[in-house]
Amino acid sequence: MIYRIFAILTVAAVIIGSLMLAQQNTAPQTPTARQAGSDEGYSARDARLIQTGPDGLPLYTLDAAAIRQLPATGRVRLSQVRMSVQNGADRWTATADRGEILRGSNRIELDGHVRVSASIEGARSPIRIATDSLSFNSRVDIVSTADPVTLTWSGQRVHARGLVADLKAHRLQLESLVHATITPAH
Repeated sequence: MIYRIFAILTVAAVIIGSLMLAQQNTAPQTPTARQAGSDEGYSARDARLIQTGPDGLPLYTLDAAAIRQLPATGRVRLSQVRMSVQNGADRWTATADRGEILRGSNRIELDGHVRVSASIEGARSPIRIATDSLSFNSRVDIVSTADPVTLTWSGQRVHARGLVADLKAHRLQLESLVHATITPAH
């Protein structure tokens, strides 16, 4: 008799144990840190990116306090950006609060208190540009914005809306609403 009770209790224990295991296996699993982070991309602090040309010389250098890749959107976000472009004897330097690079694109978008200083060969003083956003196309060396711009050169200030600067051709064009008061040098 004890043998039958023991056998019934054993079978009942196996059935209850099997049901409990089955419920645990069908419970939704929360992603682990490895699963959740698999698509996060890279990030870095105090980083430097250097884009080189076919000759191996730098086309531009980009320094940022933080860089974060967002693979789902194909973008790389930058904070506290400083960018330098060397074009022959000319040197363009830009700073901005933020920046963004789109994968497969030759464009670098700068945003937030953008300040540009350009030292042009043969110019008496640097050109300074202040705007809220700026786009740099590294393939053709074109800097542009549709936002309001303040251009300062040789002590003269010009305000406009929109700017296109061709770094290779040494050409800077203000787009519209140009306003300036030019004071002759003494």
